[in-house]
Amino acid sequence: MRTNYLFTSESVSEGHPDKVADQISDAIVDLFLSKDPEARIACETLTTTQLVVLAGEIRCKGVYENGEWAPGAKEEIEATVRRTVKEIGYEQEGFHWESFRFENNLHGQSAHIAQGVDASGNKDEGAGDQGIMFGYATDETPDLMPATLYYSHKILERMAADRHSGAAPFLEPDAKSQVTLRYEGSLPVAATAVVVSTQHARGYDEGAKEAELHAYVKKVVADVIPPVLLRGTEYHINPTGSFEIGGPDGDAGLTGRKIIVDTYGGAAPHGGGAFSGKDPTKVDRSAAYISRYLAKNIVAAGLATRCTIQLAYAIGVSKPLSLYVDTHETGTVGDDKIEAAIMGIEKLGGLTPRSIRTHLGLNKPIYRNTAAYGHFGRKAEGDFFPWERTDLVEDLKAALA
Repeated sequence: MRTNYLFTSESVSEGHPDKVADQISDAIVDLFLSKDPEARIACETLTTTQLVVLAGEIRCKGVYENGEWAPGAKEEIEATVRRTVKEIGYEQEGFHWESFRFENNLHGQSAHIAQGVDASGNKDEGAGDQGIMFGYATDETPDLMPATLYYSHKILERMAADRHSGAAPFLEPDAKSQVTLRYEGSLPVAATAVVVSTQHARGYDEGAKEAELHAYVKKVVADVIPPVLLRGTEYHINPTGSFEIGGPDGDAGLTGRKIIVDTYGGAAPHGGGAFSGKDPTKVDRSAAYISRYLAKNIVAAGLATRCTIQLAYAIGVSKPLSLYVDTHETGTVGDDKIEAAIMGIEKLGGLTPRSIRTHLGLNKPIYRNTAAYGHFGRKAEGDFFPWERTDLVEDLKAALA
């Protein structure tokens, strides 16, 4: 296993056009789940200059039944979309929450999909689709996330907080970050390069105002990344020069195009499926969450310093086709023993879609908060981010005793 290398991860802000789309899609998921915890949602969003388009398949009691919208439902959907964009902060000529054109092309879920997913008779609820899902954890950071992605997210979270509070009024919503770390002995020892591109107010691309913006970004980086890592760091701040036109006006956005930003920054495999816009019967979402939960608890239990989990499902089938554990030669017990322990923990219910949703409490309106700055490495609080809890540690230890 290679231990000395350079590795890079990127993040994008809540104002990035793809993230605008993700947040809209998840705001719709939350809206429908707040009406009907068993709602079925597959909501895709397109954003571009002064336009937001929704498309996808839904089923929701009290909102959309028997091919008909409930009174006021379409208006509530549009209000939710506009409120989401407003909260992100878009009040620009090319994209304004109050004046963009809006299209709602959501329609009823296919009956052929529904018959495979719904529980009936002696048949348990099946997976919402086929696919492979991965989870990952590493002891590089307190949140058990890859350090390159962890710092990339934190830089943009801090900049967004300063923008919303007015502490950095020259910032606009769209931004990207990228952090390159040098690893020695599999641990980060230096940040060799930091890239930050941020949309800005007019005039902040030259002279004293440009210098102010650059100084601000370097201060944020210094506050986020430990000083011991900032040795000879190369900075690239708005390397194209100007970044006034951004967000959906600068580039079209689509749901699900930032899946590596959403997960582990390239430090772990990804099965290919996106998360946002999907209700938790879709194993693209729920099985990826339980995979992270398992990997994080394995590392938190001291069973390994790195762990990758893979799960696989077939549409309409409740039992997972496979469970794979890889502790990358850092495990204190055999990976096969950890696999057996996981499948033997009764509260996990054999990792069926229904048991995942029940154990993690996923049939709740908790998804808008996941749609920017990563689905993983976040703080488990109340109903939010339950897959980040480490409450399986003692069960794993007992199962392996």
